[in-house]
Amino acid sequence: MARGNASRRRSRRLSVLAASAATLALGGTALIEAPASAASKPKGHDVSSHQKNVNWQKAKSKGAKFVYVKATESHTYKNPYYNQQYNGSRSAGLIRGAYHFALPNKSSGTTQARYFVRNGGGWRSDGRTLPPALDIEYNPYSKKKCYGLSKSKMVGWIRAFSNEVLRATGRRPVIYTNTNWWKACTGNYSGFGANHALWLARYGSSPGPLPAGWSYPTFWQYDNGGTLPGDQNLFNGSTGGLKKFARGR
Repeated sequence: MARGNASRRRSRRLSVLAASAATLALGGTALIEAPASAASKPKGHDVSSHQKNVNWQKAKSKGAKFVYVKATESHTYKNPYYNQQYNGSRSAGLIRGAYHFALPNKSSGTTQARYFVRNGGGWRSDGRTLPPALDIEYNPYSKKKCYGLSKSKMVGWIRAFSNEVLRATGRRPVIYTNTNWWKACTGNYSGFGANHALWLARYGSSPGPLPAGWSYPTFWQYDNGGTLPGDQNLFNGSTGGLKKFARGR
């Protein structure tokens, strides 16, 4: 998810704490249904500056239960529509959260996490705020799809970002990625699955193969257009489960 959805779509086309407690904290059970057959799953979407001012009541009337709003990118960019999108979705009754688009070649994970938290990437256990999310995927601005980082340095960058978000907010970030990028750029590292929820990007009839370390996605982004503004997502659980996930319980 880059500055606007157009950049993001171009990049995606290149690839198109105990066990029971962890299951609740990370979102639910294995999601294997196609979107058309997953009517019971809470619908949501994600937006950026590309959507500008969103009609949140209309989105709610079309079934939106949650939304992720882009807050920041790298350590310099802020979504100019963030307040309308983040606060407006909350006023309409949606459960909302903020995400950060990572550019690991620009600054450290710690630096970008601090910038994110200062500019909208917070969290509180009110049942209405999703945990912060890290969007880490193909570089939309260069042919260096892994941002020039080795696999071990990419893992270290993600770990540093996560540790700083945890320190600042009390919650580990959700990791948004796709399986092909994860394999190419982290070596299919499996160490984040135990305590990070997965937000999987895969446009198709099923989530398909998952990155190593995860047995299910908490969120599934299954299309880049549909009835809701921005990208289309499903939460892997019930509406009650979504609220519990937001609370961190």
